[in-house]
Amino acid sequence: MAKVGGITESAGSANSSEIDSLARFAVDEHNKKENACLEFSKVVNVKQQVVSGTIYYITLEATNGGQKKAYEAKVWVKPWMNFKELQEFKPISDAPSHPSA
Repeated sequence: MAKVGGITESAGSANSSEIDSLARFAVDEHNKKENACLEFSKVVNVKQQVVSGTIYYITLEATNGGQKKAYEAKVWVKPWMNFKELQEFKPISDAPSHPSA
């Protein structure tokens, strides 16, 4: 069960149409703000945080000039207010990650 304020994995929802829609929204908003032309490819992973609404942490792939890259998007959603906001969109570093022990 999700705790308010806690970040949890979204098991099974990484391929849902709602998450795909949020990922596409994130790419579109990023393109508008940065005058970029990324094309959404697929959702790789999703985490969510219950706050006043839900914050989705979406790891996604997008194509930029024919080259696929991974990005992290943070989208805040309050469905009862018809509110959706891209809070953060950043490329994931190409440096290898080391899992913490």
